[in-house]
Amino acid sequence: MTVELVNVSKTIMRNQVLDHVSFHFDSPKIYGVTGRNGSGKTMLIRAIAGLLIPTSGQVIVDGDVLHDKIDFPSSMGVTIENTTFPRDLTGFQNLVSLSKIKKTATTADIKDAFRKVGLSENDWNTKVANYSLGMRQKLSIAQAIFEKPKLLLLDEPTNGLDEESTWILRNTLKVIAHAGSTVILASHDKEDIAYLSDEVIQIDGGKIVNN
Repeated sequence: MTVELVNVSKTIMRNQVLDHVSFHFDSPKIYGVTGRNGSGKTMLIRAIAGLLIPTSGQVIVDGDVLHDKIDFPSSMGVTIENTTFPRDLTGFQNLVSLSKIKKTATTADIKDAFRKVGLSENDWNTKVANYSLGMRQKLSIAQAIFEKPKLLLLDEPTNGLDEESTWILRNTLKVIAHAGSTVILASHDKEDIAYLSDEVIQIDGGKIVNN
C-alpha cells in the first residue's frame, strides 16, 4: 500500500504540529520515524491513519485522498499510545468484538495474532482488567495486525515490553513487511529504529529534517 503526503500541515490551538510535510511511503518496507518528544511523530501517524484531519495539504492512500473519497485507509492496522479496551472482557473477546466490524478475520487469525505478539492462550482468556502494562501493549499490537492489514501504523510499539517481548515484536514486524505490507513506526528507541527500519525519517518541529 502506498501513502503520499503532500504539503501536510496541522495547527492545533495556534501550535503548528505538522509543517508542510511531503513524503512517499511504499511497500514492502519498514519506515522508522524518529524525533524528540513533541516533534510531531505521533501527529504524523495520526494523520496517515485518518485520525487527524490536516489543516492543509493531502494524505493520499493508494490514490484516494483521505477525508475526500475515504476517511480511513481501507486496509489499516494502527496502535497508538494508551489504547484502551473494555476491561470486563478478555483479550480474546475484545478482538472478536472488533472482528465483527469488517468481518475479514477468522478466529484462527485472532489466535495467530496473539501468538505473534507473545500472548498465550491463558493470557488471551484473561480479562483485560487483570492485564499488566506489557500485556495491554501486546493486545494493542495484536488488534493492529489480526486483520492482516496492508498498512500498519505503530506509535511507540515497544513501550512497556520486556527485552524478550521486544525481540518477538521486532521479528514479527519484519515478517509482516516481508509479506508485502507498508509498516510505519514512530519510536524514540534508537535500537528499534536501527534494527527494523529500511528507511529512517527524522522529524523536528513538525518538519522532516532528514531521511
